[in-house]
Amino acid sequence: MNPPITDWRGLRVWLVGASSGIGEATASALHALGAQVLVSARSKEALERFVLNHPAAQAWPLDVTDAAAVSATARDILAQGPLDLVVYCAGHYREMRATEMDMADLKRHMDINYLGALHVLDGVVPAMSARGRGHISLISSVAGFRGLPKSLAYGPTKAALTNLAENLYLDLQPLGVGVSVVHPGFVQTPLTAQNDFTMPALITPPQAAQAMIGDWARGVFEVHYPKRFTRWMKLMRLLPYRVYFPAVRRATGL
Repeated sequence: MNPPITDWRGLRVWLVGASSGIGEATASALHALGAQVLVSARSKEALERFVLNHPAAQAWPLDVTDAAAVSATARDILAQGPLDLVVYCAGHYREMRATEMDMADLKRHMDINYLGALHVLDGVVPAMSARGRGHISLISSVAGFRGLPKSLAYGPTKAALTNLAENLYLDLQPLGVGVSVVHPGFVQTPLTAQNDFTMPALITPPQAAQAMIGDWARGVFEVHYPKRFTRWMKLMRLLPYRVYFPAVRRATGL
């Protein structure tokens, strides 16, 4: 469904949200494969440490909620040369239920997980579509498949990101620009560290990075991992509501 990416040597890759977790691990793996890696996140210190350990990588500190800053950063990056891959990894997660709604945090989820992606896309899509090459990958989550307990704030933003990727594919694939959406299960990151339950099929960020790189090489639209868990989640997405809701309550106890 997308042009396979099998040789990373010399490709320019911009990873937004690369100070830790999946983003950092993917940036490190692509650097090892010969890509020219550009990393963005709010933490300037974390980016500087990454560049120190990955010669020739570039640090571009950035707050994705600042539309003007994202636009300026994208413009400066593109002034150096075209981008071959843009990965949106920035994310925010806090447990929330309807009985304990926090409007400020609901908006923060939306600002980082969804609107931040729009800011980045606004900065790179015109150049990539005009060039007729490149790839955009959005990191969503299986939490966006259907409603889940404690996911009132997080799940809807990931559902929006998945739908956004589908629309991007329909519009950009005919122009030569690849689009993929990533649906991770549980990955050992600072975000999931706050979970107070046993996370099934938990994997490490380097394992997540290798899964993405492998599927980008296959040219797929949907990347999901670890498959021993995400296949069950994809099956749950097909259940009628009268079966799905009781099944979730039994599985979670909530």
